[in-house]
Amino acid sequence: MRSLIAEHMGSGREAKHWPKPTLPEYAFIGRSNVGKSSLINMLCNINKLARVSNTPGRTRNVEHFKVLGTLTSERPWMLADLPGYGFAKASKNERAVWQQMIHTYLRERENLQCTFVLVDSRLDPQKNDLDMIQWLGENGIPFVIVFTKSDKLAQPKVQANVAGFKREMKKTWEQLPTMFTTSSETAKGRDELLGFIEEVNGQWGG
Repeated sequence: MRSLIAEHMGSGREAKHWPKPTLPEYAFIGRSNVGKSSLINMLCNINKLARVSNTPGRTRNVEHFKVLGTLTSERPWMLADLPGYGFAKASKNERAVWQQMIHTYLRERENLQCTFVLVDSRLDPQKNDLDMIQWLGENGIPFVIVFTKSDKLAQPKVQANVAGFKREMKKTWEQLPTMFTTSSETAKGRDELLGFIEEVNGQWGG
C-alpha cells in the first residue's frame, strides 16, 4: 500500500493560526471516538501522523496536515482534523467554544473543498450526526459521509445500518450525498476516498 508524504502544519482555534489557504483542503469531522485520527493515519499510511487516543475529546483545535499525493497523483493538498462533537465530559463552555470554532472554520475557510462527516457504522442514526449534516446542508457546505469501523461488525449488519442511515436521511433530503464505507484496520475504502480527493483536486484552480 502506497504511503503518502504528510506533515503536521500547525494547530489553532482561529484563522490567523491556520496555514494560508493556498491548497485544496478537506475537513474530517465526527462524533468523539468515531475514529477520525485512525482514518487519517490509514489514508496516508502513516502510523502516528494524527494522534490516536482512547480518550474522547483529545482534539481541541483545528489540526492541519499537508499531504503530498493520492493514488496516482503527486498533487499536494491539506487535511484538517476537527474536534469531535458530542463529547459529554467537556464543560458546557468548552463545548460552545469548540462549536463556534468549527462553525467559523467550515463557513469561512475559503479553500475548503469538502467535509468528510464520519459516522460509526455500528450505531443507529445519531441525532448529533444528523444535526451536523443538516447544518452543513443549510449552509451550502459540500460534504460526503464516511462510515467508519466497518470491520467491527458482520458485513450484512454494516449494510443494514448504512441502509437505515439512508432511510433516516431521506426523510429530509431529496438527494443523498456520496457515501463511503471504511475500516482503518483493513484499509477498506482507502482507494475510494483517495480517488475522490484526487478527482476534486483536479478541479482546483487556486
